[in-house]
Amino acid sequence: MYLKKVELESLLKSFILFFVSQSLLVGALFFLAYNKEIKSLDESLFNEMRVCSYDLKCDEFSIDFVAKDKYDLYKLYKDDNGLSGYFSIGGSQKNSLKIHYDKKSYLLELSSLQKDLAINFVIVLVLIVLLSTIFSFYTLSPLRNALKMTEEFIKDILHDFNTPLSTLRLNLSMLKSEIGENKKITRLENTVQNILNLQSNLRSYLSNHDLQKDEFNLKVFLQERVALLEKNYKEVKFIVDVQAKTLHLNKDSFARIVDNILSNAAKYNRKDGEVRISFEDNRLIISDTGKGIKNPKKVFERFYKEQDRGIGIGLHIVKKLCDEMNIKISVESKIGEGSRFILAL
Repeated sequence: MYLKKVELESLLKSFILFFVSQSLLVGALFFLAYNKEIKSLDESLFNEMRVCSYDLKCDEFSIDFVAKDKYDLYKLYKDDNGLSGYFSIGGSQKNSLKIHYDKKSYLLELSSLQKDLAINFVIVLVLIVLLSTIFSFYTLSPLRNALKMTEEFIKDILHDFNTPLSTLRLNLSMLKSEIGENKKITRLENTVQNILNLQSNLRSYLSNHDLQKDEFNLKVFLQERVALLEKNYKEVKFIVDVQAKTLHLNKDSFARIVDNILSNAAKYNRKDGEVRISFEDNRLIISDTGKGIKNPKKVFERFYKEQDRGIGIGLHIVKKLCDEMNIKISVESKIGEGSRFILAL
């Protein structure tokens, strides 16, 4: 089952939340159980000492005599040397009987107890992992359904756009043939083209192209993308300073990324400006001599824009596509000097 990035993130967060919470709860219960088992072990040893004080038949304990007034009788003492119990001796007013369980034997008992609890704890953790996985996939189901419905809805809208856009382009073409070149018609054509580009970007983003990778020559690819843009931005000079380089990426998605950045670089450039494309250290760098960006940190946010043109979603889609394809994108910009987009491939 293929999971998108947002679905995988949701799955991991649900798993971690459930696993950590349950592990902490079980860990606390095992800690209490461990302390209870230690107390039970101490009581068991003390009871054996009590029996030993009557018949003195106890090889596991050492026996000695101490002054009677130094220790409380019938009480268990625990120190660095082990466990000790003190009992009365019939007919003796000065001495008490000391029964001692050495530290080494006591630590062996604790080690055996810890081993049993550790095995049980690991078994419970495995069960928690299984339950966490089931729980995570169960909670993921509503999100997947919602995303699927949203994507289908967007695809339907994009499909419905085709008819009015085709009609609009046909009428503009007929009008242009009747009255000739006109700034208003050109502006309408550019607007329609922007909508078509946005439509193409959305389709590319919804198609999960990161699953398939194409092998293509970067230099030839860039020359093709630039050739398409030069027709619309004749006042901008495009410079492709890239040597032959083979990439293994989804070509269609990468084209959407490059086209968006290049079209913005041309659209917001100064008259007789330039757009330079270079490749160095596995980084594709697209720089321009345009107006610059006031707040580069916000440029990839949805609906953020600094100009009246556009709707502020193009670079947001670029960032999404880069994330899907594991391409790290960053931007540097200075007002009045231009911008520089860096794609770490």
